[in-house]
This record gives sequence, structure tokens and C-alpha cells, in this order.
Amino acid sequence: MLKALYDYGVRNGLALPPGFVNKQIRAYIRLTADGDYLGLEQCEDELLPCPDIGSLANSPDKCNLLAEKCSIILFVPHDPDESSPKHVFFCAAMQEAAKSVPALAPCLAFLQGTSRLQAAEEAARLKIKPGDRISFKVSGTPVVRTDGLIPWWSEYRKQFSKSSDQMLCLVTGESVTPLATVPPVSGLQVVGGHARGDALICFDKSAFCSYGLKQAANAPVSEEAFAAVKAAMDDLLAGAPAMYRHDKNRAFNPTAPIFAGMRFVHWYDAPIAPQEDILLPDFCGFDLDKEDDSALGESTAQNAIQANVAADTLVNSVQSGSTPLPLQSRYHIMLVSGANGRVMVRRYEQGSYASLQEHLQQWNHDLELCDSTGTGTLRPRKLTARMIALLTRHKNDSKVLERLKKELSGLTPAIVMAVINGTPLPDAVAGRALANIRSQMLDPDENDPFAFIPGGICCQWLKVWLLRKARARNEEVHLMSYYDPNFPNAAYHCGALVAVYADLQRTAIPEVNAGIVQRYYASASRTPKLVLGQLERLSKYHLAKLDSRYLAQVYENRLNEPYCFFGAEGLTSLPAALTLEDQSYFAIGYRQMSARLVADRKETAARKNAANTKTTEQEDK
Repeated sequence: MLKALYDYGVRNGLALPPGFVNKQIRAYIRLTADGDYLGLEQCEDELLPCPDIGSLANSPDKCNLLAEKCSIILFVPHDPDESSPKHVFFCAAMQEAAKSVPALAPCLAFLQGTSRLQAAEEAARLKIKPGDRISFKVSGTPVVRTDGLIPWWSEYRKQFSKSSDQMLCLVTGESVTPLATVPPVSGLQVVGGHARGDALICFDKSAFCSYGLKQAANAPVSEEAFAAVKAAMDDLLAGAPAMYRHDKNRAFNPTAPIFAGMRFVHWYDAPIAPQEDILLPDFCGFDLDKEDDSALGESTAQNAIQANVAADTLVNSVQSGSTPLPLQSRYHIMLVSGANGRVMVRRYEQGSYASLQEHLQQWNHDLELCDSTGTGTLRPRKLTARMIALLTRHKNDSKVLERLKKELSGLTPAIVMAVINGTPLPDAVAGRALANIRSQMLDPDENDPFAFIPGGICCQWLKVWLLRKARARNEEVHLMSYYDPNFPNAAYHCGALVAVYADLQRTAIPEVNAGIVQRYYASASRTPKLVLGQLERLSKYHLAKLDSRYLAQVYENRLNEPYCFFGAEGLTSLPAALTLEDQSYFAIGYRQMSARLVADRKETAARKNAANTKTTEQEDK
């Protein structure tokens, strides 16, 4: 993992030179080439790479060079006995710097002259705070960009090294002087991280150490190597991936999404365009709007197709003998969070681009399921929305993201890796989906016209879980998107029967208070043999109440489809109790048959409208 991050940082030129850190400059001391003071220049916290001595800057007698607090650089004693060890150190360091880098001589002349008092007064007038970081500009150029500064600082800062012991770097394999402590990684505040950053490598307690080694020497990393690792982490967490083939002013900056209190970070070993990043459609971004159980619209479908054209082209190009670079690369995925000042890597996965494409195609194929109207398939959703459907069902819940972290933190890494690797989903996914379906059916939303149809996303979870569980057993299961009267599972057809019974009752007795769904769904989905006999007897009564022979025939036809599966034995062959897998088949069969019945009603209405239109036309003639 560290090597992959290091390669990413080096490949994209993200790492700063050793001993340099990006810092925000609040104001500049403007000087001429001769060191004459021209005034202070305020700026909007400009970010520039500046020399840094690390934690030593917190000591009472040391500070950083060229860019430091206003109170240190512009120190003015209030009485003759007052002194500032940090200011003395700053001036001494500037004197050494000016010997090797003549371009810094104007800064030294300013520090040794009398203009410092004038600059301090101007800083107070401009309301520059003592803790604000300031620096110098000579002839209009920031001195931190001075030529020759980097090699001088590389040599000068060696005096601050506490150890000369050489060890093998875990990242590069070279013999180096390891860092005692590593700089913190930023960007994890929203997932439990600290505002000042979190340590990726940390050995702050003796229990974590081995062989008498102290601190980060237990996992030795050179300063140069970790600078690239940190730069890569900061870039990915900030949502500005350098892997995309765009100019520096690109508007496309996808934020690393959050799944159950963890950041989802990914990158590739080769440059890639955003439309070629096959992880973006499913994983990146939020999709928190109310579940839309309508069909996949034409425009949405077209956009989804266009988003995957480039990736599909990459994979298919292998057959033509032209293998582009991104296909040859590997993907890297991390789930990370912060805890007590440390970076917690919850899961790390890597693999080939081609295998990732294959597994994501399989994922989308497994998800295909009819919408509630029976006229199309459910529209694509972000993984965030799919995971929200696994939360314990609450009405009008406005804190879904907080509940995701509490309820699904342990389940999320397994789900993400199942999607990435094409492996089975945890059984807990099916348990949660079934629980939410039962809750929905027992307490339906009166304003939802599809309230009596099991939720689409929950049924998609069940479908994927069933298909991948069967593949793990080397079984071939062809679970279609729509109702299949030939599907070889009794529980599936039991669910279809209950769907017809429930829909028939609502059509025959629209004003019923507590119907078949509320009374019998839970028990029928667990012990169908005890329930379906009673529902069959009720259906004869409901069929007799229909005022349309055509409608009655439609329901009889729909009942005959699952009846035919059970054969001559009829309902006596029903299973006495259903396993978790069978309950899942039951829910899917119920949904698919319900969708078919909705499509039947639309067809009937269209037929009536056509007949009425024809009659009207004939009367007009």
C-alpha cells in the first residue's frame, strides 16, 4: 500500500522536496534587491512550499526559515533586556543562508537594519496578527522560490537529524536514515480524524514497539519516500486526483465519498480520463434522494451507456490486439478513517483494470430488476443510496449518514470488496433487506402508490446475494429481472401467489383496512404452507366480487402461472418453513408478480381508452 501511494506521488509530481511543507502566507515584507524596505503586502493566504524543521519548531529556541510567525520575524523588544531566542535563531539561520544563496542577502540586511520597527508598526495597523505567517518578497518574487534554496536547505537541515543510524526503507528498499516521526495526513476530519491531521505510521506506546526500536523506526521510512506518500494521500483525500488527464484548471474534482464513516479512496497506476474511471458511476458522490421506483428513463439510460463507453472500449480492445495503457494498469482502493490521531486503514485492495471492469459489469448485471410498473428496470443508484436501504427502516429520518456509521460500519468494507471482487455478499445484507421489506409491508406509506410492492433496492440486494451465493456453490441460477413462471424454486412462486392474492383483494374490496399484505405477508414469507390454503379460499370470494369478467380472467391467468409450478399436488406440496434464501426468493417473486399486475392494469386501461376512442369516432361519423 505504501509503495503504491509512493509511486502515485512520484509519478504525478506531487511530492515536495525533503524538508519543505506547503504553508499559507498571510503577508509579505517587500524589499528591493539592496534590502530597502518597501512596505507590507497582504495576500489571501497564499499556499507555497516553505522550509520546515518539523516538530523542532515547537521548541523555545528554534523556528522555521523564511516563512514564520509575524511575532518572530518582526520581533521588537519593549525593553533592553527582552530577547527572543526564536528571533535570534531565525536571524542566525538567515545569515548562514545568505552565504550560500546571495539572493537572500536583502532579507538579512532587513533583519539587521532599523526597518523592522517600521514593518512591525505597519503590521499592527493592517491588523496582521502575531500568529499570522509572513515571509519576504525581493524585487516582487517570494524568496521561498529562490534558485539554489533547495540544495542549501537540504544540507543545512541535516544538523537537526537526531540519528545517523541507517536502516532499509520499507517503501524504496534503500539504506536511509529513517524518520523518527512522520508528518500527519490531512483530510479525515469528517470521518473521525483530527483537525491537525492523523499519523499514517505511529508507534507512540512501548507496546507497539519491537526489538528495542523507538517510534517510527519500527517501520522505517525515509523522509523523501514519506513525502511522496503523504502528498499522494493528501491529493486523493482532497478530491483532486492527479491521475486524471486534465489541465491544472480542470473543474472535475470528485470528492472521496464516505461510506459508513470511512473515506473511499481509489487510484490507478496510469493516467486516466474521468470517463474511463469505471468506479465513478457507482461509488463516487452521494445519491440520497428518496427511492425512485420508476423505470430507467431513456436519457438516464443513455448517460449510463455513454459513461461506460470508454471503459468498455478499453476492455474490448484486447481482442483487436490494441491494448491501451490504462488496461495494463492496476487499480488501488482504500477504505480509511481517523481514530485518536491515527489513520485507520479499514481495507485495502488492488487488482487489474480488466478484472475490475469485469466485476463491475457483473455487479450491474446482477442488479437488474423490474421496476414497480413492470415496464422497465430500476434506474442506477449510487452505492450510498443502496446502503441506506439496509438501515433499520425509519420514517422521515434526516440523520441517515450518522446511522450509516453506527449500523453499517462493520458491514461496509465487506460489501465494497464484494462489489470490487465479484464475491458473495455477507448474509447480514439479506437479513437487513428482508427485515426492511417486512417492515414496509406491515406499515405501508399511504401516499406511495407502490407501497404494497417490496422496495426495489432491498430486492436488488437480495437478488445479488442469491446469485453470488449460488455461484460460490458452482450452481447455475438464472434469476430474471421479470417474473419467470419456470423458475425452479417453490418459495419464489409462493411469493408470486401471495402477490396475486393481495392485489386481487385490493381490487375487489378497495376500502379494506387491513388487507392480506398486513395480515399475512410476514407469516407467509416464513411458513407458506400454513397460510396459502386460507388465502386460496379467500381468493374465490374476491374473484366473485369483481365487476369485470375480463379482469377476473386476468387474475385467474396470473394465479395459474405459479399454480402450474406445483403440479398435481397443488398447495399441499408447499414447504412448511422457509430458509433465509427461500425468504429472499419469496420477496423477489412477490415483487416481480406485483409489477406484472401493475403492467396488466395499464394494459387494460389502454385497451379501454382505445375502445372508447373508437366508439366516439364511429358516433361522430
